[in-house]
Amino acid sequence: MTDVLVPSTTRGDAASARPSTAVARDSSVDVIRVVLLVVVFALHAMMVGVSLGPSGPVLENALEGQGWFAAVSWFVQIMPLFFIAGGFSSLHHWRSMRSRGASSADYVRARVERLVRPAIVLVSVVAAALVALSLGGLPPELVATAGFRIGQPLWFLGVYLATSALVPFMVRAHERARVSTPLALLAGVVAVDVLRFSTGVDGIGLLNLLLVWLLVQQLGFHLADGGFDRFSPTALWSIAGGALALLAAITLAGPYSADMYVNLNPPTVCLVVLGAAQLALFQLARPRIRAWTRRTDASRLVSAVGERAMTIYLWHMPVLVALAGALLVANAGFGLALPEPMTAGWWASRPLWLGLAAAAVAGVTIVFARFERGRRGGAPAAASVATGRGAAALDAICGVAGVAVVLISGFGPVQAVISLALLTVALRGSATIRASFARRSATTDRTRSVRVAPRPVGFPRG
Repeated sequence: MTDVLVPSTTRGDAASARPSTAVARDSSVDVIRVVLLVVVFALHAMMVGVSLGPSGPVLENALEGQGWFAAVSWFVQIMPLFFIAGGFSSLHHWRSMRSRGASSADYVRARVERLVRPAIVLVSVVAAALVALSLGGLPPELVATAGFRIGQPLWFLGVYLATSALVPFMVRAHERARVSTPLALLAGVVAVDVLRFSTGVDGIGLLNLLLVWLLVQQLGFHLADGGFDRFSPTALWSIAGGALALLAAITLAGPYSADMYVNLNPPTVCLVVLGAAQLALFQLARPRIRAWTRRTDASRLVSAVGERAMTIYLWHMPVLVALAGALLVANAGFGLALPEPMTAGWWASRPLWLGLAAAAVAGVTIVFARFERGRRGGAPAAASVATGRGAAALDAICGVAGVAVVLISGFGPVQAVISLALLTVALRGSATIRASFARRSATTDRTRSVRVAPRPVGFPRG
């Protein structure tokens, strides 16, 4: 959800400061995040291609290699607007906590707990399921493909966790240098692209996993501060048109692909330009979105989906892969037809497929959403121990690393154990874990000292 948190009138202890329960919402941002989530789900569902090849079952990306998809990607590549909405929410959240005396470490701990908790459940369940399938005799290549497809969307969780952990620092930069901060980030993004294309080393582009999304997050800060409210509709249309014209120029005549999903891995300046266009168009649509929300009384539905957004995002791909496996089983057991992707039969079956997938994701979300929401009104997991900036930074790094392990290496047993260990440190808090070890060590030392204490010498009676 995009909660604009209203500051409390009383100051609490910084170590235990929590967001206020009084919440003001920006309905337009809430609605657009739900719409973007639906787009992501629908796109990934359309990518699922299940068929039988000469060598057996095939699980593939049905949209990969389709020439027409490059044009479509300009409309369905919505990650820039996702991060803009995230920046909008994060700015208000951090300022609310800060106004009540919370530290930057408190904010980072709150974000780490919210994002890591559902990830631990996902890694545990998916890893166990894939191991069970391997032991059950499923071909290793199919298990590996399933793990790869499930892990692909996790890049967003890792990057979002990193950018969220940097919010206090980036907000400070935004407040001190509103113009030069995004310009400096833009210069960094362009420099990385230039080095990448001039050297041919694609690994250099991975630096933009942070720079691009931090820059787009800055656009969300400007949106939250009302920076775009001063622009007239004509100016906003000009910004959108100019950004799209620039995007066309650098993709048609420059070194960049016209496919915005190619520009996602690794991210390039194209996503920044696309984000600027999306932001201008969204700003134009905000009054109509707010009016629609009031007219249809859709706030409850939007709120219900928003509170479960990360659960839906994390679990939609495992559900899609599981449904693909069910189709293969139905084909083998009952002769269910599996039309070749992109054929007329395949397209005709897509409405039923999307409906079935949506229902399955909704059911799984009901089961696992409680892990995302956590303990309502309860203290954070690490609240009993004061967390410094260094410990909070370490927790965030462990969270990002835990996601990266399964993203890069898959959901094998060893990788899952390593990932879960890192995610557990992030959730519990390194400061809490160190304090727990210190208490146990002190208790052990006291017990030993009691056991080895000399017995008092008795004197005989006489």
